[in-house]
Amino acid sequence: MYVNKEIFYKLQSGNHAYVTAKINPGDISPAIRKDTKVNGQHPYAIVVTCSDSRVIPEAIFSAGIGEIFTIRVAGNVILPSQLASVEYAAAHLGCKVIMVLGHTNCGAVGATIEGGVEGFVKTLTDEIKGAIGDEKDDFKACQLNVEHGVDVLKKAFAGHHEISEAETDIIGAVYDIENGHVFWL
Repeated sequence: MYVNKEIFYKLQSGNHAYVTAKINPGDISPAIRKDTKVNGQHPYAIVVTCSDSRVIPEAIFSAGIGEIFTIRVAGNVILPSQLASVEYAAAHLGCKVIMVLGHTNCGAVGATIEGGVEGFVKTLTDEIKGAIGDEKDDFKACQLNVEHGVDVLKKAFAGHHEISEAETDIIGAVYDIENGHVFWL
């Protein structure tokens, strides 16, 4: 299934803890802040997710400072700047799991479904439209958008000289903003 099962299970169990938690058990102490300043960051996963303020990967996976390299953009679309950030974290920080995390009730996906978007946001909705086509169901559209992001990442990093396909998992998931559960695709 996955090359990095231990990291996948860490994410899965972190989400399980989050669903019933009232506080984040991740280490955000002064000691970890000092340690990451002195010794650098060593995140175990990269999460490309939406900018939505209700979607906080460190909380969703019960992680602390330095554990997840988070890349945020409305609609969790994968454009060149996101590819550059993923490349940096995978090649230079050694992250072996790359996740595209969409979420229910995504404003960017909803705007794409509704249509008529103008301005800079149209760059994002055009990308999402290519992923979801004419899909009108919110959850299905979010899932299609995530699957598209995973596909973009897989194609972009196929044969990459610093990121081994045999050692790196590229996965997708959808976060339910109401109940906190992550649905793995």
